[in-house]
Amino acid sequence: MDVEGCLGCDVVSGRLQAPGGVLHQTPSWIVNHVVGSMNLGTLVLSPRDHVVAVADLTIEAADELGPLLRRTAQVVESILDPEQTYVSSWAHGEYGRKHLHIVVQPITSATVAAYDGALSEQLQAKMLLSGNESGQADVEQFCAQAAERFSNLNQ
Repeated sequence: MDVEGCLGCDVVSGRLQAPGGVLHQTPSWIVNHVVGSMNLGTLVLSPRDHVVAVADLTIEAADELGPLLRRTAQVVESILDPEQTYVSSWAHGEYGRKHLHIVVQPITSATVAAYDGALSEQLQAKMLLSGNESGQADVEQFCAQAAERFSNLNQ
């Protein structure tokens, strides 16, 4: 199902261009750089279908998720060398569930310091409220490297 106006569906369908474009895809998933005010290198795994919960994934999508999540973390870590890589699930909208997003986010001590020492969900909340977005050129450069690394991991 494709829901117009749903951020995930709009990116999957091409109605909305994610910064840096689609970096990698499988039959059930796409990977792109986050849209909005998160730090550089934060990648999002989104199901191609309008799925709102991990429990609702097809068997095929669930089978792809583990290896794809691992590859995505490897790509992020190989480019940015973070001290920590967060993995979180976002699917909570203002009025209920929304398109499932699995977020792979590189965290450095500089990132933590920039947000007053906040960690985990508090760090993510501060980032989202900050309105600070990575520069387009930086995102495009990171995404070009990430797309190349995904390609090399598939060989």
